Amino acid sequence: MASVNTYILNDKEYKIEIIRKNNKNTYLRVKEGKIIITTNYLTSSYTINKLIKDNTAFINKCLIKNNQKMEDTSFKLFGNNYDIVYGFNDTEIDKNKIYTKNEKTLNKYLSNYIKNIYQERLDYYYKLFQENIPLPNLKIRKMTSRWGVCNIKNHNITLNLELSKYNIECLNYVIVHELSHFIHPNHSKNFWLLVSKYYPNYKDIRKYLKDPN
Repeated sequence: MASVNTYILNDKEYKIEIIRKNNKNTYLRVKEGKIIITTNYLTSSYTINKLIKDNTAFINKCLIKNNQKMEDTSFKLFGNNYDIVYGFNDTEIDKNKIYTKNEKTLNKYLSNYIKNIYQERLDYYYKLFQENIPLPNLKIRKMTSRWGVCNIKNHNITLNLELSKYNIECLNYVIVHELSHFIHPNHSKNFWLLVSKYYPNYKDIRKYLKDPN
């Protein structure tokens, strides 16, 4: 059973399709410029309206992206595309979908998820290095011109948050690159020899990061 209402953004109407099924959860997604809510037969209008109100920022962002002919609910994480589905109490990644409560909950979950992946890969390659290098402190932030930064003095390695959108091989390469700077602070021949020791196909990854299209 389905019913249709409307949602207004910037004086433009968008369809809200309410699909009622015999399921426990109520969840929301935005697809092709339409808001789709799947819920139980007995779910009240108040619950549905609250779900829409709690996720207004997300809905607006998706609709605006849709008007710009972009993927509206697509989210890229380590090279894979996911559709985000709202209305679940717990956040879970399953196949090509991320189920979560709302955008705030999702952002908190992804922040921890990405940090754990970055730390796990950094620990892996640190232990792999046979050279005597200090135990690095991981920093993550969004950078516009660099994929990573190695601060030899305070032993910090800062990795670009944007790497979380790319294949895990890109993250691995940048980590090896920055760890190698503890031995060679420049980009000399010896530096690249060290990088190739732990990441033989680094040239392919460098080329891809310069032009991912």
